[in-house]
Amino acid sequence: MVFVHSYCEANSSISQTWVDEGISPCFYFTLLPTVLLTIAFFLGTIHCICYQRYGTTMEPKFIPRSRLYGLQQATSALLLVQFLSGMVWQAASGGELPGYVMLYGWFSVLGWAWAIALLRLERRRVLVMDRTRGHSTVLLLFWAVAFSAENLAFVSWYSPHWWWALENQKQQVQFALWLIRYISTGLLFFIGLKAPGLPRRPYMLLINEEERDVEQSAQSLLGRSQENQSTWQDFRKKVRLLVPYMWPRGSILLQLLVLFCLGLLGIERAINVFVPIYYKNIVNELTDGSSWPTVATTVCIYVLLKFMQGGGAGASGFVSNMRSFMWIRVQQYTNRIVQVRLFAHLHSLSLRWHLGRKTGDVLRSIDRGTSSINSLLSYIVFSIFPTIADIVISIIYFITYFNAWFGLIVFVCMTLYLTLTIIITEWRTKYRRDMNQQDNNAKSKAVDSLLNFETVKYYNAESYEVSRFEDAILKYQVSEWKTQASLAFLNQTQNLIIGSGLLAGSLLCAYFVTEGKFQVGDFVLFGTYIIQLYTPLNWFGTYYRMIQNSFIDMESMFKLFEEEEEVKDDINAGNLLYKLGKVEFENVYFSYVNGKEILRDVSFTVLPGQTVALVGQSGSGKSTIIRLLFRFYDVQGGCIRIDGQDISKVKQSSLRAHIGVVPQDTVLFNDTIRDNIRYGRISASDQEVEEAAVAADIHDKIMTFPEGYDTQVGERGLKLSGGEKQRVAIARTILKAPQLILLDEATSALDTQTERNIQASLAKVCAGRTTVVVAHRLSTIIGADQILVVSDGQIAERGRHEELLQKGGLYADMWMKQQRAQDSDSSSDTESKDRKSEKLQPASTSTGHRGH
Repeated sequence: MVFVHSYCEANSSISQTWVDEGISPCFYFTLLPTVLLTIAFFLGTIHCICYQRYGTTMEPKFIPRSRLYGLQQATSALLLVQFLSGMVWQAASGGELPGYVMLYGWFSVLGWAWAIALLRLERRRVLVMDRTRGHSTVLLLFWAVAFSAENLAFVSWYSPHWWWALENQKQQVQFALWLIRYISTGLLFFIGLKAPGLPRRPYMLLINEEERDVEQSAQSLLGRSQENQSTWQDFRKKVRLLVPYMWPRGSILLQLLVLFCLGLLGIERAINVFVPIYYKNIVNELTDGSSWPTVATTVCIYVLLKFMQGGGAGASGFVSNMRSFMWIRVQQYTNRIVQVRLFAHLHSLSLRWHLGRKTGDVLRSIDRGTSSINSLLSYIVFSIFPTIADIVISIIYFITYFNAWFGLIVFVCMTLYLTLTIIITEWRTKYRRDMNQQDNNAKSKAVDSLLNFETVKYYNAESYEVSRFEDAILKYQVSEWKTQASLAFLNQTQNLIIGSGLLAGSLLCAYFVTEGKFQVGDFVLFGTYIIQLYTPLNWFGTYYRMIQNSFIDMESMFKLFEEEEEVKDDINAGNLLYKLGKVEFENVYFSYVNGKEILRDVSFTVLPGQTVALVGQSGSGKSTIIRLLFRFYDVQGGCIRIDGQDISKVKQSSLRAHIGVVPQDTVLFNDTIRDNIRYGRISASDQEVEEAAVAADIHDKIMTFPEGYDTQVGERGLKLSGGEKQRVAIARTILKAPQLILLDEATSALDTQTERNIQASLAKVCAGRTTVVVAHRLSTIIGADQILVVSDGQIAERGRHEELLQKGGLYADMWMKQQRAQDSDSSSDTESKDRKSEKLQPASTSTGHRGH
C-alpha cells in the first residue's frame, strides 16, 4: 500500500532550490508542471475562446494530409501515457510517495491533454483574418518550455538525487522515462515549427477566388507571388540545384583547394578554444608569481594564437586570410559555371517565352541570383557551420571545466537567440520579397523607357516617364523602410538576449571567484571565451539573414532554371541529311493558344530550287508558317518534312544550319558592321565578309562611312537606315550560304527605290535555292514559281501570278486594290509636282522683270 507521507522527501523542503550539486527534485517537479499547466490552461483557454468566437470551420478539402501531423498526435499521446505509467510505477514500487510526484503527474497529464485539444482545434478551425501560417504562439511556447525544462536536468548531472548514476533500478526507470520525455518534447517543438497539419497558405486565400485571382494577376514573369511562402520551402530542391556548383568536378586542383580550406576551418575552431585558455594562464601565472621564462613562453604562445586567429571572430587572422585567398579560385569557378549554364538555358528556351519576357526583370534576377550563390556557399560553409560548432564546443567545455550552470546559461542564450532570430527573420521575409519586386519594377520601367527612347521623344513624354520612374522608386523606398525597420527590431532583440546571458554568466562566475571556488584567471577565461563566442553569434543573425536573402534572390533565378524548353530534340534525334531541298507541309495544324487555331490543315510542297510566295491579310498565318519551318514552335497536328525527313525528329541545330532567314525587322548587335555581317558565319575571314557585302550591294555604302567596316551600328542598329540594315541582314545570310532561304516580308517597310535595289540583291541570294517568301507587296512576287494565298489559317488559292488573276478570286482582288492604291499615289505625286512648278513660275518671271 502506498502512503503520501509528506509533500517533499525527507530532509528536504520546497524552498530549497539547490541540493547536493543539483536542483532540488521537489522544487523542479513542482515548478515545471505548474508553469506548463498555466500556459496550457489559461493561455490555451483564451486561445480557444478566440478561435470559437472569431474563427471558422475549415473545409476538409483544404486541410492537408500529413504523416507528421499524425506523429505529433502520437507523440503527445505517448507523453500522456508516460506520465500515467510513471505514477503507476511509483505507486507500485512501494514505500512512501511524495506529494510532489502526484502533483507532477496529474498536472502534466492535464497540461498535455489540453495541448492535444489545442492541436486538434487548430486543425479544425482557423481565424478568419489570420494571414500567417503555422501553429499558434500558445502551442509553440508550451512545447518550447517543455523541451527547455527537460534540458534543465543536465544541470543536476552530479547530484545523487537524480538518475544520472544509473546505480539501481529506480534510477534506470527514471532515466528511461526522462529519455522518452526529452525526445518527445524536442520532436514536438521542431515539428511544430513546420506545422505539417495546417494549410501552407492563409485560409482566406484558399477559399476566396477573387483574392486568389488578384494574387495570380500580381504574378511576375518569373513565377507566382510567394509573399506567404517560407524561404526554406523546397529547401532540398534548392540544395540539389546548388550541389553541382559546390564541388568543382573535373578539376583536381580546385577539389584539393576545397579540402584544404575545410582543413583550415577545423584549425580555426581549435585556435578559438586555446586563445582564452592561454589568456587565463597568463593571468594566473602573473598573480601566482611564476618565473619570467614561464610567463614569457605563455605570452608568446598566446600572441601566436591571436595572430593566427586575428580579431575576436577570426575575421582577419592569418588562417582566415589564407582560407579566403585559397577560396578565390573556387568562388570564381562557381560564379562562372552558374552564369554560363543560366545563359545557355535562356538561349534554349522557346520563342514564346522570349516574346513574353521582361528584359529588366530577367537581368536583375540573373545579377542577384548569380551573386547570391557565392555568398550563400560562403556563409553556409565558413560562417553558419563554424558558429554552430563553436557553440557546441563551448557548451561541452563550460560543463566539463566549470559546471553545468554555465553550460545551461550558454545553451539557453544560444537557443533563445537562434530561435528568435529565425522567427523574426522569417517574418521579415515578405518585406524583402516585396522590396525585390519593387526594385524589379523600377528597373523594368527604366529599361523599357530607355529602349523606347525614340517613342518617348515622338510623343514628348519625358516628364511622364520620369514621373512613372519616380513613383516606382517611392514604392521601392516604402518597402525598403519596412525592411530596414524590421532589421533594427531584430538587432535590438539579439542585443537584449546577448546582454542578459553575459550578465548572468559574469555574475555567477564572479560569485564563485569570491567564494574561492574559481581563480581570477577563470573569470578572465569565461569573459574572454563568452565574448569571443558572442562575436560570431552576433553575426549569426546577419549570416542567417544573408542566407535567407540569398535564397530569396535566387528564387527568381531558380524560376528561370525551371522554365522548360518548349521545343526539344528527341532523345534519338539525328542530323538533317540535306539533299535537294524539297519542303513539304502535310495537314499542319497549329495554335499559339488553346482554342484558337492559327493554321488548319495546311498542305503544300516546295520543289527543290523553287520560290514559293505566301500572301494574304495580316494575321492570316503567313509568318507562322515561316516560324514552324524554322522550328521556333512544334506543330500540333500533321508534319513538316525537308527531303522526306520530319523536322521534329532531327536536331534543331542541324536543321537551322541549312536555313537562312531575312526577317521583316532586322535587329543588329551593338557592334561593328563587320562583326554583324560575320555573325552569319563566325569563322569567316574579313575578305569573305566584304565579298558578302558586295553581293548584298552595301559594300560601296559602307566604304563611305569614316570608319568603314569598323563603324558601330548602335543599339539594335539604330544608326543605320532601314535599307542599310536590311542589306546587312542579306549580307549576313549570303555569308551563311544556306540551302533553304526564308524571307519574311523583308522589304515591306522600305521605300520603292530601296525595295527594288534590295529585291535585286535578294534575287542573287535566292538563285538556285529553295525559297519561301512572305510578301506584302504583290508586285515583288510576280515571278514566283507558286503563290499561296493564306486566309483564316488555310490555303485558299494556289498557282502562278497569271493563273490567280484569271481566277478572279482573293488574289485578283488584292492585286486590283494594290494597283488602284499605287495609281492613286502616282497621281498624287504628279499633282504635287505640278503645284510646285506653278509656285516656282511666278518667282522666276518676277526675277526676269527685275533683271530688265
